[in-house]
Amino acid sequence: MAAARGGPATVLSSLPLQLLLCLSAAFCSVHVLASLLLLVYKTQAFSYPLGLAARDLALLLLLGVLEALRLGLGAQGNLTESEGPLAASLALTLGCALLAVYFLLWQALVLWVDSWLSSALLVLHGLEACLQAVTIAAFLR
Repeated sequence: MAAARGGPATVLSSLPLQLLLCLSAAFCSVHVLASLLLLVYKTQAFSYPLGLAARDLALLLLLGVLEALRLGLGAQGNLTESEGPLAASLALTLGCALLAVYFLLWQALVLWVDSWLSSALLVLHGLEACLQAVTIAAFLR
């Protein structure tokens, strides 16, 4: 946005948020792929009921779709300095964090790799939520 009377442009977008969104996109891809492979391993190596495996698979696919939508809206809102898409991304961040807690604590069989992956994802979500809230506040000023 250009300041009044031809002054220098003021940039309100957050570079740390944008970098964190890029890092999160890479890690979320790794998380979903690793969790999918772990789910296949659990069904083969343990007596993992197929009904629970199907539920875990459905929630994992939901997590992947929500993450893609969340990251797209977050990047769009940050780069265009629009609080609407960024606020929607913040709401989706909270939903994705709840799904990460499911994979950390509540799925039928939690391996140590699941715990590590989900904990790292929760840390990223927490950092992003803080930066999103600060960036939204900067946009509203």
